[in-house]
Amino acid sequence: MNIRQFTAIGTSLVLLALFPLPTISQSPITPWGDPDLQGIWNHGTITPLERPTQHAGRDLLTHEEVVALNEEADTRADRREGLTAQGDVDLAYNAFWWDRGISTGRTALIMNPADGRLPSLTPAARMRMKSTEAQRLALVRRGRAPAEGPEDMDLGDRCLVYRPVPIVSSGYNNHVQIAQSPGYVAIFQEQIHEIRIIPLDDRPHIQPNIRQWLGDSRGHWKGGTLVVETTNFSDQATYLNSNEYRHVVEQFTRVSHDTIEYQFTVSDPTTWTQSWTAIVPWRQTDGPIYEYACHEGNYGMVNLLTGARFQEHLQDETISTLQ
Repeated sequence: MNIRQFTAIGTSLVLLALFPLPTISQSPITPWGDPDLQGIWNHGTITPLERPTQHAGRDLLTHEEVVALNEEADTRADRREGLTAQGDVDLAYNAFWWDRGISTGRTALIMNPADGRLPSLTPAARMRMKSTEAQRLALVRRGRAPAEGPEDMDLGDRCLVYRPVPIVSSGYNNHVQIAQSPGYVAIFQEQIHEIRIIPLDDRPHIQPNIRQWLGDSRGHWKGGTLVVETTNFSDQATYLNSNEYRHVVEQFTRVSHDTIEYQFTVSDPTTWTQSWTAIVPWRQTDGPIYEYACHEGNYGMVNLLTGARFQEHLQDETISTLQ
């Protein structure tokens, strides 16, 4: 299902996302008695994580604003009149390739704090972001400085992990497939084909010294809602400047046959002064989920590092000539 189809049903989905009435009776039940969340879902949305300043004090958009935003998002990549050659290249894909989703009808995905904004950074986080190494890596990852090795690139460029926990929307590949069996839930993400296998028993988390790209998840049912708690993140699996100290609680509630309400709360006392919560409706789709071929890792990484070494070689030759 593409964004044009989403727009046609946008109003009803917005109302459902904003005013869900989750009860276990709304969910189909698996043969072993758990609420059934299985299927392929799309979580793409153009609603920003944080509330823009022009919407300060407003939780909801009007119907007319939602329609206008959806139409603008649907045609943005095809509006190339007046662009320079470089601007046309920078715009990259046309609308065929994008799958941004639609507006949820809210001014922001963040619902707590009430202002729809991320909490303030802690002093430790500010110092971390201003460190020499953090500044160097920021330049490398924007293509403004040479990479010393593959570890300098982010996990997406290395085709290891693209979507962190919590699950967030991007411009395309926003499909997620959920599969269930007695005692387990598996969440398979389309981009870079990441999968989390989540046990639903009372087993403890893995040892604190074991760190993973997607953390260590444990789940349980609370009525009709799947609650998943994730800890033990790798210090390289950053999300909005938080890292291994991140603690995420996700809630998956099937509020209708074709909608899951996905709510997540993120805590990291080394990064933010308080926890924060966001909510995103997931829409059921027929799929399919295709194999994701991440060519950045196959070709781009080699080319980036080769180019960096060539730049160093030229600099060495220049210094040698001057001497």
